[in-house]
Amino acid sequence: MDMPSQKILTGPRLAPASGGPAKALIILIHGYGADGADLMGLAPHWQRLLPDAAFAAPNAPERCEMQPMGYQWFGISRLDPTATAAGVTRAAPLLDAFIDAELARLGLDGTRLVLVGFSQGTMMALHVGLRRQSGPAAIVGFSGLLAAPERLSEITAKPPVLLIHGDADEVIPVSASQAAAQALGGAGIAAQWHISSGLGHGIDPQGLALGGAFIHDSLTH
Repeated sequence: MDMPSQKILTGPRLAPASGGPAKALIILIHGYGADGADLMGLAPHWQRLLPDAAFAAPNAPERCEMQPMGYQWFGISRLDPTATAAGVTRAAPLLDAFIDAELARLGLDGTRLVLVGFSQGTMMALHVGLRRQSGPAAIVGFSGLLAAPERLSEITAKPPVLLIHGDADEVIPVSASQAAAQALGGAGIAAQWHISSGLGHGIDPQGLALGGAFIHDSLTH
């Protein structure tokens, strides 16, 4: 297998609904076993609120061990904290490079960037977003967790964060988002969290609406 440093991430893009130049960039970071097209499905729900935003959804760098038609940011058989910390660290440079290239392509800086993750993508969004030198303007994480909370001393950015989780999640327990919000708050990050009643490992209309409003507000402050 190629080493991560040799890979260049690719995935679907969506130009601003306004038809004009992009004034913001939303990076959608998919979960384990999915692909960029899967999470790009969020974009149409948010385009009315964010008509000047471009969207990009990179495919993770590795074919998924358990779902060969999909991708993974790193291999994981269980929620082992050591493996998760190692996985996000290994994949981070690839995602960072993709973000840098997209911002440069659109002529934007990090203050106009928002990262949105789902599940394993939330782990990546938090790890990468909190360590960027400029921005992002916000991070939204669905059904995820904070990898390596003991390493928050490394962070270089403190964007507002919104974590959304279903209380019936059978993959990552809702307590993971609650613990993440507490750890982020302790590090001086404005972290909010919302629990969707009866929701499993997924995204519901209420979460979509809350995420879109949070992104809009973060970009217009």
